[in-house]
Amino acid sequence: MPLNELELQNLRHLIGGHETVSKKLDAYAANCDDPQIVQMLQNDAQAARSSKQQLMSFLNQQ
Repeated sequence: MPLNELELQNLRHLIGGHETVSKKLDAYAANCDDPQIVQMLQNDAQAARSSKQQLMSFLNQQ
């Protein structure tokens, strides 16, 4: 079933949010000295990128 306009707008908003979060987490990791925190931030950034890709797959189905 195709997404309506509101659903598409919400999906785009979520995708943009995940992109922003991943970039911020990468920046935080780059400025952190504690290796454990760096790893945690990098893992979370990767999770945000993965979620973004999953959300984008819904756009590609349209």
